[in-house]
Amino acid sequence: MKNLAIIIGSGIGGLSTAVRLLSKGYNVEIYEKEKTIGGRTNQRVHSPFTFDLTASLLMNREIYEEVFNYANVNYEDYLEFIKVDPTYRCFYPNDIHYDFSTDLVSLIKTLESISSKDSIGYMKLLSEIYERYVIANENFLQKSFENKLDFFNASTLAKALKTKTFSTSHELISNYINDENLRKSLYYQALYVGVSPYEGPSIYTLIPVVCQLYGLWHLKGGMYSYVKALEKVISHLGGKIITDYTVDEILISNGRAVGIKSKNKKEIFGDLVISNADFPYTMDKLIKNDIYKEKYTPIKLNNLKYSCSTFIIYLGLKKKYPILSVHNLFLNDNFKENVDFAFTGHLPTEPSFYMYCPTKIDSTMIEIQGECLNIVVRVPNLFFHTITWDDTTIKLLRDKILYTIEKINGLEDIESNILYESYFTPKDLKDSFNSYGGTAFGLSPTLTQTNYFRPHLKSDTIKNLYFVGSSVHPGPGVSIVLLSSKLLVQEILSNL
Repeated sequence: MKNLAIIIGSGIGGLSTAVRLLSKGYNVEIYEKEKTIGGRTNQRVHSPFTFDLTASLLMNREIYEEVFNYANVNYEDYLEFIKVDPTYRCFYPNDIHYDFSTDLVSLIKTLESISSKDSIGYMKLLSEIYERYVIANENFLQKSFENKLDFFNASTLAKALKTKTFSTSHELISNYINDENLRKSLYYQALYVGVSPYEGPSIYTLIPVVCQLYGLWHLKGGMYSYVKALEKVISHLGGKIITDYTVDEILISNGRAVGIKSKNKKEIFGDLVISNADFPYTMDKLIKNDIYKEKYTPIKLNNLKYSCSTFIIYLGLKKKYPILSVHNLFLNDNFKENVDFAFTGHLPTEPSFYMYCPTKIDSTMIEIQGECLNIVVRVPNLFFHTITWDDTTIKLLRDKILYTIEKINGLEDIESNILYESYFTPKDLKDSFNSYGGTAFGLSPTLTQTNYFRPHLKSDTIKNLYFVGSSVHPGPGVSIVLLSSKLLVQEILSNL
């Protein structure tokens, strides 16, 4: 009889792990508390508009394809990738904007319009970070670090030093770039993993470099089309997805994970359990016996560092806006002060934000001549008790953001053309997706919470219990979670 793998949660990590295990002969059952699958990589549909709920940046296209290749399935039967260029359009106060392209000629023209010195500095910065990225990808992102000696050995530590992660993104970027607007366009992208560019390690400058060198992609139908594709493959391979099943406990017998339990529903037993629920939530809520919590007791969990959260406005617009690209940044004055607010418990007074407009290149996400627009602002997580996410707070922040957007030339009438509007807050992250503390990216990927120091893919105290997702190694972001799924299955198979 085939081994049965029980997966808690149908986020990207859970779904991709299911595909991999099914292709290796496992029986797989996924248990999801919501009525729809996908976790935070979800969608919001309000005809005639379709919005990606959270994830929208598709970097490292190869890892998206690799899940299908692993299962000997042709991804082209399920997905259609569309190249995004320019990668970003960056807006600034005083009616300034720049396009950043993967095309070298176009990029150089943009940079030279800023300054020749910064054009040279930008290229030097790309070169240095690319070298670090190659080292990090080969020696850290592609290894699981389950054992102490996997990390604490002369070779690995020497390579860690070569990544020069002890400086911040701000320090590294400012060594090469003088223009403040250009700096801000690079600083902002560290926020994609929920860390501050002024405090987080400089390794996260690899995000703008990966975008620049490898490009950004869009999936036709939005990011949720990837969830739907994985669902189809799981069904084709014989896996099961059970929705509306809230897991309340991981069952443990004699130090071994043997199944899951839900109130008012039958217990489910299997040969191994994989939690795609947020790791801190899993340890706090799903493992009842403190003996098995390892070092992740409630006190320990409270002392860990967590990523910031996010506030999203979804706008369904009844007209097209040529000034928008697919991926847009508005980088405001007093940038540092307002970025810091997301990590000190305050709402921004002059917000900088990301605007995602997929309908520039994807007509399948809208049924009229208009736009779907997500406006994303980094805000404090719920561990700060200074903000109450009620209607008053939402309206205050919403009005501030819309007021700022309407100062962009070409977007002056945006509010008068809204057909649909809704919001997503840190409270939604916590309530709908069990995101611990309402964080957007789980545990913060600081130096002391990465590689061997980040929660492992395999439990140290409970046999046959595994983890996948943003809060475990290698870290946050859809492409990195897909990588954690790959490492996890390698670990499971090696344990056989």
